[in-house]
Amino acid sequence: MSTIYKEIILDASPEQVWGAVSDVGAVHHRLVPGYTENTLMDGHERTLILPNGGMVRELIVSVDASERRMAYAVKEGRMPLLHHHASFQVFPHDGGGARLVWITDFLPEHLAPEIEARVNRGAEVMKETIEAEAKGGDR
Repeated sequence: MSTIYKEIILDASPEQVWGAVSDVGAVHHRLVPGYTENTLMDGHERTLILPNGGMVRELIVSVDASERRMAYAVKEGRMPLLHHHASFQVFPHDGGGARLVWITDFLPEHLAPEIEARVNRGAEVMKETIEAEAKGGDR
């Protein structure tokens, strides 16, 4: 199994970052606008509607406010995944602001370059979006 570990340092409070991460039905507004056009919720299932007409169905596994941790698993999408599980966890950052840790485990391993590229781009968009919201503006 492959793992991608990504840390994002944000100029926003841990509470602000957790607010965006834990709002699982607003991915298209609060985390990755433009990357995701809409988010549909049906119980613990989340469907991300993508700009190119695609979609990704996910299972929200856990939203733990006391640990500021949210975990999800991809159930269906364009990529031929055998397994996918990811989590976000928010920590205070020593220099101020917050540290968002995004860990993704997946199979098959040969998808690592494509998944890593998506994680890196997603992290950039999340940083821009969360910091803009924290400053009271729009992206």
